[in-house]
Amino acid sequence: MTYAVKECFLTLQGEGMQSGSRAVFLRFAGCNLWSGREEDRATAQCRFCDTEFVGTDGKAGGKFSTPEELASHVERLWDGGEERRLVVITGGEPMLQLDSALVDALHGRSFRIAVETNGTLPATPGIDWICVSPKAGTNVVQRSGDELKLVWPQDGIEPAELEQWDFDHWLVQPMDCDELADSIDAAIRLAMERPKWRLSLQTHKVVGLA
Repeated sequence: MTYAVKECFLTLQGEGMQSGSRAVFLRFAGCNLWSGREEDRATAQCRFCDTEFVGTDGKAGGKFSTPEELASHVERLWDGGEERRLVVITGGEPMLQLDSALVDALHGRSFRIAVETNGTLPATPGIDWICVSPKAGTNVVQRSGDELKLVWPQDGIEPAELEQWDFDHWLVQPMDCDELADSIDAAIRLAMERPKWRLSLQTHKVVGLA
């Protein structure tokens, strides 16, 4: 298959349990919950996305015809030896494109593979770290993994119900919106009221990383 990549770059992971870790971010183009066009946002299943994932014109983006070609692209961007290699695959929705052949090609270059997914598609086998961020009103089929990241507040999601799923870490992250201060307060309240949850902040935005 041909892989459509919006952007790919070396940075520090800014969110979640692996926050602060050196990683290559591989952002696939396309999503199954929103077209990415502003005129469609009001009727989309996910209406608060803060990411540009349309097209292949981002930094080091493009179309890659084989898994080996894309894995080699990721390896060149790492440029830091073979120890503790980490690639974070996101989107859009990465499960629309991530397949076993690419997982094998990245593992063959000593990368640990982390994904950030909305959970509406099953995770590709072999992924090392699965972060699911559920969206209200969608059918989440990937109900197990390493990290559940709840963007908060969201009408239509009940944290107590999510707690029945099978994850190792439970994170609540304030929604980045015009009412950010209110979102932060709501996320703090949830973490205080339900000790299973841990507050997660987008530290890459705080320090000005991509």
